[in-house]
Amino acid sequence: MPNTDLLPLLASGDFVSGQEIADVLGVSRTAVWKQLNRLSELGLEVESVKGRGYRIEGGIDLLDGAAVQACMSAAAQALLTELDIHQGIGSTNAEAMSRVAAGAGSGYVCTAEQQTAGRGRRGRAWVSPYARNLYVSAVWEYQGGAAALEGMSLAVGVAVARALAACGVPPVQLKWPNDVLHEGAKLGGILLEMTGDAAGVCQVVVGIGLNVDMPAQQGGDIDQAWTDVRHVNGGDPVSRSQLLGVLLSELLPLLAGFEATGFAPWREAWQGLDAYTDTEVVLSSGEQQMAGVARGVDDRGALQLETATAGIKPVFGGEISLRPQA
Repeated sequence: MPNTDLLPLLASGDFVSGQEIADVLGVSRTAVWKQLNRLSELGLEVESVKGRGYRIEGGIDLLDGAAVQACMSAAAQALLTELDIHQGIGSTNAEAMSRVAAGAGSGYVCTAEQQTAGRGRRGRAWVSPYARNLYVSAVWEYQGGAAALEGMSLAVGVAVARALAACGVPPVQLKWPNDVLHEGAKLGGILLEMTGDAAGVCQVVVGIGLNVDMPAQQGGDIDQAWTDVRHVNGGDPVSRSQLLGVLLSELLPLLAGFEATGFAPWREAWQGLDAYTDTEVVLSSGEQQMAGVARGVDDRGALQLETATAGIKPVFGGEISLRPQA
C-alpha cells in the first residue's frame, strides 16, 4: 500500500512544494515523487504544477480519531472501548470478527479509509473508494443468543437515519431489512454477523456502509441505483469524522440497550421511515419468490406481507431481497 503519511499534507487541496513534503517527512525529493505517483493506487489523482508543487484538487476528507470522538455524546464515549482506524483493510466486519476471536468485546469499533474486500448482504461486493465513504463495524456482546438480535438491523437503520438528520442531511427512507435509501436510490446498507453461542453468550458485529462522496467512476461498479450524502445534501459536503461521531452517538447506546428492550421501541420510528409501506412488493430468496403488499413490521422486525391467499404473513430477515412489483 502507498505511504499515506503524506496525505494530511495534501488534505486541504492547496499546493504544497515537494521540498516542504520532503522536509516534513524527512525523506528525499525523489522518495516524495515516488510516493506521490503511487497514490494513484488509492484512486487519488495528484496534480503537479512546476513552481507551485503538488495538490489533490478539492482536497481529501481524512478520518480523524480526535474529531470523531469530539462529535460523540458523553454517553457514547463512555461505551466506546476502542476506536480502531485503518488506512486500508480487507473488510471492517472481517477485522472486527477477527478481533472478537482475539478477545475484543463490547464497544470495539473498527473503521477504515478504504476496504479492498468490502461485503454487503448476500455476498455482494461493497464498493469502497479511499477516504470518500464510511465503512464502520461495531462489536457488542449479548447473553441471549440469536433471539436477542431480532429486529436489530432495522433499529440500526433508524439510528443511521437519525445521525444523518442530526448532520443536517434531508430525510432518508429505510428498506426492509437492511438498506438506507433516498428517493429509491441506495445510500447505505447494514450487515450483521454473529459469532458465539446461538442460544447463549454471543457477539454481534454491526457493519454499516454509507456512501458519503462517491466518485462517479467507482460508482459505476455498483449494480443498482445509488446516491451519496453529498448529492442528497444538495452538493454540500458533510465531514466524515463528524458523521461517524454522530453515528456512534446513536449506535452505541442502541447496542447497549437492545437486549433489554428488543426492537419494539424502534418499531414506530422504523415504520415512519419505511420506503415501501402499503406497496406491492416481491420478495426473493434464491429461486423462490413471494408477492404481496408490505404492511410494515411487527415488534420482532418481521415484515408483514399481505397476500391474497394467506392474509398477513410475517417474514423474517435473512438472505431475502425486497423490490417493488414492476
